[in-house]
Amino acid sequence: MRLLVLVVLSIALMVVDARFTVLKPVRDQMSLVLMQSYTVTDLPLRLWQGVASQFGSRTELIAENEKLKTEALLLQGRLQKLAALTEQNVRLRELLNSSALVNEKVEVAELIGMDPNPFTHRILINKGERDGVVLGQPVLDARGLMGQVVELMPYTSRVLLLTDTTHSIPVQVNRNGLRAIASGTGNPERLELRHVADTADIKEGDLLVSSGLGQRFPAGYPVATVKEVIHDSGQPFAIVRAVPTAALNRSRYLLLVFSDSRTPEERASDAVKAQEADHPVQTLPASDPAHPLPATAPAPAVPGAPAATVPVAPPASAAPAAAATSHGAATTPSRERH
Repeated sequence: MRLLVLVVLSIALMVVDARFTVLKPVRDQMSLVLMQSYTVTDLPLRLWQGVASQFGSRTELIAENEKLKTEALLLQGRLQKLAALTEQNVRLRELLNSSALVNEKVEVAELIGMDPNPFTHRILINKGERDGVVLGQPVLDARGLMGQVVELMPYTSRVLLLTDTTHSIPVQVNRNGLRAIASGTGNPERLELRHVADTADIKEGDLLVSSGLGQRFPAGYPVATVKEVIHDSGQPFAIVRAVPTAALNRSRYLLLVFSDSRTPEERASDAVKAQEADHPVQTLPASDPAHPLPATAPAPAVPGAPAATVPVAPPASAAPAAAATSHGAATTPSRERH
């Protein structure tokens, strides 16, 4: 009976609360009491979560701090290495720009463009005709020859690389001096040696340098390294493939080589002229110490007096004038006697 009464009372309260606002103040007061109870019951859980988060945050901060310290140390090491490389680059560029330390004059150029045609290997550099660049001038990087200038503009030049299919260069094996022709294949990582005898003394790893034949490329510069030698008993020539020593796809700063095109006779003549210009031969005229005369003015001739001995020969231009003066001085007294 009591249970039934409670059930009926509960139903009545729900209907009144849903249809009318009479119980609204009672519901608000009960919510305040329940909220306080919720806060009290939730306090242990919140305290535990706060303590755990504090310890977890400290651990994460310590790990992140160690990671940042390690990264900072690595970056400092790289910065020091970059600073050393920068100084080394400056010294090397100063060395390369010094014509007193090398036989050929060189000038640093920078790559500013590449030919978009995949079937041609050409690049554009920032040196042109106004900088003294000429057609056919060799271009190299820090590792070896790259190509030659094939097109001139006032401030830029176009360079044909060694690997272009239309380019060939005379080379020789640095080990034994064997001569050959290295031709481009269209592959930036490969050159081929044409018409090499099957019995030729060439093997993998040999260094190929420019031979200087044709007087286009200076002799002795690295060109490629032999990568593969294929011998076929049925063919008269071996198949020789080589890898360029120059970083054709990576080099940004290049060198323009200004070779000395003078013959040995011209070089010797220029050297003698330079030595004479540095140490000129000085001539002293024969004159009275008390009354010095210019070097080109001859001493007056006195009839009957012995000729003065001149220790240093006068200049060739002054000799005819001196002879004419002496002749005039010798003939004048004879006319006076008559």
